[in-house]
Amino acid sequence: MSSVKVGLLGFGTVGQGIASVLARNADEITRRCGRRVEVTHAAVRDVAKAQAAAAEANLDIQITDDAASVVSHPDIDIICEVMGGEQPALDLCLSALAHGKHISTANKALVAVHGNTLFAAAQKYKVMFGFEPSVAGGIPVIKAVREGLAGNRINSVAGIINGTGNFILTAMTDQGRDFNDVLQEAQALGYAEADPSFDVDGVDAAHKLTLLASIAFGMPLKFDEVLIEGIRNIEQEDVVHANELGYAVKHLGIARRRNIEGKTAVELRVHPTLIPQRQLLANVHGVMNAVLVDSDAVGQSLYYGPGAGSEPTGSAAVADVIDMVRALGSDPTHQVPPLAFQGNALEDIPVLGADDIETGFYCRITAEDKPGVMADIAGIFGKHNISLEAILQKEPDADNAADENAATLLPIVLLSHQVREGVMRQAIAEVEALQSVPSAVVLLRVENL
Repeated sequence: MSSVKVGLLGFGTVGQGIASVLARNADEITRRCGRRVEVTHAAVRDVAKAQAAAAEANLDIQITDDAASVVSHPDIDIICEVMGGEQPALDLCLSALAHGKHISTANKALVAVHGNTLFAAAQKYKVMFGFEPSVAGGIPVIKAVREGLAGNRINSVAGIINGTGNFILTAMTDQGRDFNDVLQEAQALGYAEADPSFDVDGVDAAHKLTLLASIAFGMPLKFDEVLIEGIRNIEQEDVVHANELGYAVKHLGIARRRNIEGKTAVELRVHPTLIPQRQLLANVHGVMNAVLVDSDAVGQSLYYGPGAGSEPTGSAAVADVIDMVRALGSDPTHQVPPLAFQGNALEDIPVLGADDIETGFYCRITAEDKPGVMADIAGIFGKHNISLEAILQKEPDADNAADENAATLLPIVLLSHQVREGVMRQAIAEVEALQSVPSAVVLLRVENL
């Protein structure tokens, strides 16, 4: 049989990883899927640069700056979209689908925002749309949740799904450094972009969580309803206090199924989180990713590995390609649905707002060091039926103590048991209104997973 030909949209880090994996492991891949698979074309902005990269890797690929010619090429069977961004990637993918091409993409923003449209188009044109490389790089978590756990009712998914944020928090924890200092190092090492907003503000993780949640719960993609908080405001002293209390600060994406008065709802949230140091997720360091899935039959399962990189992400794309080669010529109704559930069986499950999330909380309150302050604070928490797990009262602030004219301030750190977030925020507003509390309370969520 003739070989299966792959066209790339983009030939940067991931595109070169795809081509490299397919070329190096060509014989093994042929044995797995029954036909030889080769990259024949790539569309790029800088043709000369891509040609030089292909020549250096000894890859025989036709390079062009005309992406439309690649997606419509009659000899190309599969498109790997690795150019990033929503446009022109969306239009090119829709065109490729209309031309009967299967697609694998590493573009989590494209799928999280436009996936519902793309999946419908793939169904219309009876082709496959894969996105394994778009979540957690080389970790095959999409396939694990969509297929390996297909017999389970999934209760929750929680993960470290952005390596840049994890690198920064790891260095803040292990080396006692401040956020801005570590961010500069991450940029110098190439882990963070010149504009790191998508990573440190949580958008990248929210894109990935959107995909995981839809596969886990059988719901349409709902990126616009994800609660998103980044790590820019994490202060070194809170990392230290968390450590003293036996917790690590991690930037997590959490999707959890909830039963509210007999009806199903879900929490979709990305934010800094305190988790117990004894847990495996707390010990995922540097740029590594990990996803913890809780399901009824299996229980907890953890998927760990590199969340980015040329060949790890290329490996995930090649896995999609192999699935597509195996399916060539088959009945499309027998293919695995993109979101695990049949398209007409997706359930529009409501997403809970921030006030209805239930979790524990870490609170750092800077208060005047005088009698009755702790009683006032405890009284407010008691009034709202907020149970406290731990209290850590620190020494007065050294700079403030040196000023004879200023009231002595000291940090009070509280850990609460699980409580509805709306209730906690009401209590915090009352604490901040106390004359003895001159600054805003630092509030971080706590998860025992």
